[in-house]
Amino acid sequence: MSTSAHLPVEPATEFASEPAAATPSAAHAGGTVTDRLVEANRRYAADFRDPGMDARPVLRVAVVACMDARLDLHGALGLELGDCHTIRNAGGVVTDDVIRSLTISQRALGTRSVILVHHTNCGLESLTEDFRHELEAEVGQRPSWAVESFRDVEQDVRQSMQRVRTSPFLPHTDDVRGFVFEVSTGLLREIDPVK
Repeated sequence: MSTSAHLPVEPATEFASEPAAATPSAAHAGGTVTDRLVEANRRYAADFRDPGMDARPVLRVAVVACMDARLDLHGALGLELGDCHTIRNAGGVVTDDVIRSLTISQRALGTRSVILVHHTNCGLESLTEDFRHELEAEVGQRPSWAVESFRDVEQDVRQSMQRVRTSPFLPHTDDVRGFVFEVSTGLLREIDPVK
């Protein structure tokens, strides 16, 4: 597994309402964060060797998880490059677009299992659908998507499992399991689909 240099970036507050101002560390480090990431890619590519694999995950599993920067999914699950498909979004909730990705993953690329990973202290627990109203007031257009906020992370995992299991587009729904990742310990806690 490759290693990457940690870039000095100011920490962001989850779902901050104001964009972060340019920080002195970003300004004197030679450009934007994106510039630094592109430079890191050049160093990575200098020693890159084609691993000779295709897009089919070796373990035939798709992992749906929150986009939270505290979740190192490969590390937490002992996964290597090529082992799985990873689908991430705010909250790790199963939306129509997640179903689209899972359908392609299963029908075109051979996955058979689905693992759902939510986590403690998720930013979606502090949002409501009022977020959409605020966006509409600010930009003059109401988002077509739902925020998918929740108050009970375990119940939301159950709802996401149910959405996967009942999708008519997914042929493989017998191995769907949901978990809550504890951000303070790194442990996964499995959620019983029926409460």
